[in-house]
Amino acid sequence: MFGIGGGELIVIIFIALMLFGSDKIPDIARTLGKAMAQLKNATNDIKSEIQRSAESNDIDIKSMTSDFTSEIDNVKQGFNKMVSDNTGENPLDITSEINKVKENIDDLTGPIKRQL
Repeated sequence: MFGIGGGELIVIIFIALMLFGSDKIPDIARTLGKAMAQLKNATNDIKSEIQRSAESNDIDIKSMTSDFTSEIDNVKQGFNKMVSDNTGENPLDITSEINKVKENIDDLTGPIKRQL
């Protein structure tokens, strides 16, 4: 559950009991449950409003999301190919690019330093 183990959950419950006391925990849980339900209803309302708006404007959301997903997959494949085709230079090594930016900054700030 959310990457929390049994021992961690027990520690969290123990800390909550120590902070709030056993009489306040049910009220807190009830309030959190209501807040989660309101959040779920709000997100469902937003989703349905977006779908209605898209349908009224003849926009196919499913095709847009599938196009977006395929573009992301293409970028992933291109990146993986670039990394696997790498023969000597590490594409993740950005120090040369950082040095270029530093040189450009020095070139731009040179006249300012001379004035000071």
